[in-house]
Amino acid sequence: MSEPIAEKEAGSAQGDSPTEQDPISPTVEKKKREYKDFGHEETKATHANVDMSQIELKAEDLYDKEKVDLENIVIEDVFKLLQCDENGLDDQEATRRLEIFGPNKLESEEQNAFLQFLGFMWNPLSWVMEGAALVAIVLSNGEHRPPDWEDFVGIILLLFVNSAIGFYEERNAGNAVKALMDSLAPKAKVRRGGTWREVDSAELVPGDMISFKIGDIVPADCRLTEAINVSIDQAALTGESLPQGKKSGDQCFSGSTCKQGEAEGVVISTGPNTFFGRAAGLVGQDDDTTGHLQKILAQIGSFCLVSIGIFVIAEILVLYAGFRYNYRRGLDNILVLLIGGIPIAMPTVLSVTLAVGAQQLAKHKAIVTRITAIEELAGVTILCSDKTGTLTTNKLTIDRTTVKTYGPFSAEDVILLAAYASRTENQDAIDQCVVGALGDVGRARAGIKLLDFKPFNPVDKRTEITYREESSGKLKRVTKGMTGMVIELCSRNKTEELENKLEADVEEFAMRGLRALAVAYEELDGEDPEGEGNGFELIGLLAIFDPPREDTKQTIDDALALGVKVKMVTGDQLAIAKETGRRLGLGDHMYPAKVLKEGPAPGTKHASLDEMIMDADGFAGVFPEHKYEIVKRLQGLGHLCAMTGDGANDAPALSRANVGIAVEGATDAARGAADIVLTEPGLSTIVHAIRGSRVIFQRMRNYSIYACAVTIRIVVCFAILAFAFKFDFPPFMVLVIALLNDGTIMTLSVDRVLPSMTPDSWDLSEIFAYAVAYGLWLTASTVALVAIILKTTFFQDKFHVSLSGNWPYPTHANDPQLHAIVYLQVAVISQALIFVTRSHGLFFMERPSYALLGAFVVAQVISTIIAAYGNWGFTGLHAIEGGWIGIVWIWNIIWFIPLDWIKFAMKATVIKRLRDRHQQAAMQEIKQGASGVPLTRTQSRVASIHESLYSNRVSFIRRAARKVGFGQKIRMNPAELQRFSSIQAQQTGQVLARHPSRVAGA
Repeated sequence: MSEPIAEKEAGSAQGDSPTEQDPISPTVEKKKREYKDFGHEETKATHANVDMSQIELKAEDLYDKEKVDLENIVIEDVFKLLQCDENGLDDQEATRRLEIFGPNKLESEEQNAFLQFLGFMWNPLSWVMEGAALVAIVLSNGEHRPPDWEDFVGIILLLFVNSAIGFYEERNAGNAVKALMDSLAPKAKVRRGGTWREVDSAELVPGDMISFKIGDIVPADCRLTEAINVSIDQAALTGESLPQGKKSGDQCFSGSTCKQGEAEGVVISTGPNTFFGRAAGLVGQDDDTTGHLQKILAQIGSFCLVSIGIFVIAEILVLYAGFRYNYRRGLDNILVLLIGGIPIAMPTVLSVTLAVGAQQLAKHKAIVTRITAIEELAGVTILCSDKTGTLTTNKLTIDRTTVKTYGPFSAEDVILLAAYASRTENQDAIDQCVVGALGDVGRARAGIKLLDFKPFNPVDKRTEITYREESSGKLKRVTKGMTGMVIELCSRNKTEELENKLEADVEEFAMRGLRALAVAYEELDGEDPEGEGNGFELIGLLAIFDPPREDTKQTIDDALALGVKVKMVTGDQLAIAKETGRRLGLGDHMYPAKVLKEGPAPGTKHASLDEMIMDADGFAGVFPEHKYEIVKRLQGLGHLCAMTGDGANDAPALSRANVGIAVEGATDAARGAADIVLTEPGLSTIVHAIRGSRVIFQRMRNYSIYACAVTIRIVVCFAILAFAFKFDFPPFMVLVIALLNDGTIMTLSVDRVLPSMTPDSWDLSEIFAYAVAYGLWLTASTVALVAIILKTTFFQDKFHVSLSGNWPYPTHANDPQLHAIVYLQVAVISQALIFVTRSHGLFFMERPSYALLGAFVVAQVISTIIAAYGNWGFTGLHAIEGGWIGIVWIWNIIWFIPLDWIKFAMKATVIKRLRDRHQQAAMQEIKQGASGVPLTRTQSRVASIHESLYSNRVSFIRRAARKVGFGQKIRMNPAELQRFSSIQAQQTGQVLARHPSRVAGA
């Protein structure tokens, strides 16, 4: 014991002697004070509302809470209802009940692998390509020509590559229901026929007698019949930050962990009927089984299909009815539109973009288990965060700034004495936080000799140590525990004034969500450690709380700066939630979970529950159903919602949210339900993930504009050429163009772009407007070139070139060399378009990645070689001389330059009108009293800079990319690419087809 403490203890002993009570004076009976220690209100046991003589052991009756509340009725009624006793069931009865109630596990469905594979070929884009394959192999027969095997094989290869990637990813995914099931205790100790044995937890049935001890996972929901110093950690189920002491008659939840003591209990519910099982059941209730990106892809696909359909019908009418084409010639023209117009590689290209993005996020310790979540994270407007273990450390701490003292001892002295009265081994959560407050654990026993220690128990609700102080040789005693119990022991300084102050301090702690821990001290006169002391003296009151993580406040500020509103959704009590909100600067405008059922009170400022949810900073005391409902309502208001959590209680909301984020240390259940799993403590990774997802979103948006523009370019261009010149382009060369384009465009996954500063959102009207403008301009470039070659001698006269050795005119519109010219012109300028769609200003002011530049150069070299040497009969192509190649390149450069001007003109006219219309619609919703906030139209950080400020743009991008943490070289091996691959539509009902083992193996 330190000298200052020893002196204060001696002074206290001399100056404060217990007041003797006058035996003559009448005894004044004082009312016992009720200290508002922070804790749960106990629910009084009731009786079952059924005729106990007419009991039938049926699941529908046992779990009907209007008749029977097995969780709260008296324990005697539990045994009567379950028709069992403390000796347990016999094997025959257990088998019978297993048939009635089912196994104590969560069911999961196994998918047929073959049907799952075929499912990836079941979407509109694939249907058209499958139709084109049938046309090539079945309908393309007759007229003394073989089936179109080349086109058929090429199309089938494209389909199988895409389907194989999608199948591989989903097959490896597993599902969250299995993760929830695996987190149940695999074995359980049960009494059968009066004998204790160990069985699989899946074999437990209602009525079984079970036992568990420290370290065990509770295998099923049960009511305790015996409890010896039991403390249960159920934070992963209910979100409560403190382990809960349990006594005989209390309920324990399946999946919770025994932190202290040992207990026996009777099983009241198993499998899907447990608290844990009901949470798992909510996971599968997501009625929005189609992901956000899948919906966007479906709309983009519909745009392409409608465009193709219009011109296919036009060709059928014009070529067959108008030009009287023969059967095979007309089919070849239709195949050109089908093969060239369908962006069949769109899912694959976007999946590569998302996969590389997932690699980048992994560098920031965020493992992506559903890669489509990256796109949705970019558009998230609200982040709902669990508190315990997410915003806070889930580690109890002494709040040094609020320690109350009632005597000559300082706050540090009170903490040291409280540490004396704590275990240093086999600690519970309270002892651990008190001893931890010393910094050096060794101080808890330094300078003293332990003589006797009484650990915490549910009856006394305090700990007590008797020790000898080595410096003075005196025997002393310290106790710490529940305020009401400790103050009853204090005879030396307990006065009306002190009790009033103590009551006010405890109430202040409770209002702030802090748990009060009283500390008292006394000295012993003799040498007997079990002897009476000179009376306890109250010396201090400690405040215990679950502190916020160090980086949480900064993370919340960063999220708000990115346009993402943060709401706390916790299972802990309202006072704790408000205190945490105040400490984080999140706000304390929070509500208890009951308002979600009752709605806003009459006369309040909120007209509806939706309005209240939008206005609230958070909700407290929520159960899984509440978290799920909050997320669902926010989504109903038009918001993309992210949810963070770490426990099984968070799993339903994690699955329902657009982006579920499991924090570091999360349970398997939470990781299985989540889309992104953080692998280091804190939420700072989320800010990196949001920025990274917005970079990836910009890349996907750029590609979408490009893909739609190419569709318009191909179908309109070749339809016009067929109508105007009866030009028949070989279908196989369109397939080659598509392959080279897609190979180049895949490098967009590492392109240099900057994230937007507001949530991203898909504005398809803008994408389609840009696509139509670019597509028609490129169509004009090709039609003009063909018209000049066929109708004039301009190129022949100026550059002395010819076609097929005939000068000055080609023999016909379908000269094989003219096919080569058109192929080269279409291939080169179509790929060059990406440099315009990827930039917001002039294309040369925003430097692309080296990968994109390199792939573009390689593709153009290949295209040029094919044009120069491609004498393949089945392709309908014949090599052209160098003069024509030069003409095509110069022609493309001339037509490429105005594309930037078209982009600026579109922004100033069509796009501006579209955005104004969206803004007016949003403002109209607000005027009409619609809840929520208008979503700002997204633009990248580059686009947000005025377009005239082009000076030093490249260096600005480089500096900003370094600051954000992007721009480094990304290397991916094939295994990693497959691991994060396909983003094709998931099977209906498989909302949580993700397996946490993929995270563990990352």
